[in-house]
Amino acid sequence: MMNMGGPRTQQDVEPFLSNIFADRDIIKLPFQSILGPLIVRRRVEKVKQQYMKIGGGSPIEKWTRIQGQEMVKILDRTSSGTGPHHYYVGFRYTMPDMRQAVEEMLNDGIDHVVAFTQYQQYSGTTTGSNLNELCRIQKQLDPQAKLRWSFIDRWGTHPKLISAFADRVEAQVRKLPRNMQLTTPVIFSAHSLPLNVVNRGDPYVAEVGGTVAYVVDELRRRGITNPYRLTWQSAVGPQRWMGPQTEFAIESYGAHGYKSLVMVPIAFTSDHIETLFELDIEYGEVAEKAGITHYLRAEALNDHPPFVDTLATIVKEHIDAGFPTSPQLLLADPGEESPQTALTREWIAAQAQRVAARK
Repeated sequence: MMNMGGPRTQQDVEPFLSNIFADRDIIKLPFQSILGPLIVRRRVEKVKQQYMKIGGGSPIEKWTRIQGQEMVKILDRTSSGTGPHHYYVGFRYTMPDMRQAVEEMLNDGIDHVVAFTQYQQYSGTTTGSNLNELCRIQKQLDPQAKLRWSFIDRWGTHPKLISAFADRVEAQVRKLPRNMQLTTPVIFSAHSLPLNVVNRGDPYVAEVGGTVAYVVDELRRRGITNPYRLTWQSAVGPQRWMGPQTEFAIESYGAHGYKSLVMVPIAFTSDHIETLFELDIEYGEVAEKAGITHYLRAEALNDHPPFVDTLATIVKEHIDAGFPTSPQLLLADPGEESPQTALTREWIAAQAQRVAARK
């Protein structure tokens, strides 16, 4: 189960930020080895304070382990022929990291591994970065290729995921005063991307839009016809980022006289700093200043039973289909890509051939 991770404690915040700003898959800076650490030093105390306001550290590992435990329980029932199933957590920027996950797999004598991204929409900055790290670690720790790999690289329009998101949105809309239920804007907020990444052809923006479109269609079937917009949050550093920014949208709707908003973290499935601090606290204060009296946020999917069932269903479908590799994963972006990304794509294609040969 691959994800970015988050600092467990205050002591983990600085290395977490350092790893992010050193990763050229997620952000490219001039003189990155100098400018990256400078940005970290300027931000670290502020970010520590933000984590203190949500309990001192990120809950993402807790939620990932709960999801993994429940997912494999379901798989042991629904796909007993391929069990028993195990889950491993491989974070990109914090422990437990990809190296630890692969070491555990080798020690456990695992034969086949499904690299299951927990980013439901694909980006080279997220899933792509995780796969690049996995490729590097696998070659270091498993040069004899004892582990066979298959990949679940995107699932942002899976029907069960869409239904789970719609559950969370509907619950908040129903909480609104009756005279606001039909007119309150629903703001789908996703982590932004630097525009140079968007312009090279990264599919993330389109895939997030696809998730939104499917969720809105499901909400319409449930009789929820609220207007909606997709906005972008969490821009950091000197680069230009995808907009409109979520904070600006909140201020704008307040200025236009809206008194209520329903916020939806559409690119996150588990609570972490972007939901608990940024959406709930930081943007909540922005909404209050903008005159918005009913500021609601759809709960993250976390351990919502239909979401856990979604994860298990996606893996079972992958197993039943013979562990296919998505054609999208093998297609390069039109723009510039790193040498490591090209190597990773070759490794993925080779793994797909290994799996096909076993059928």
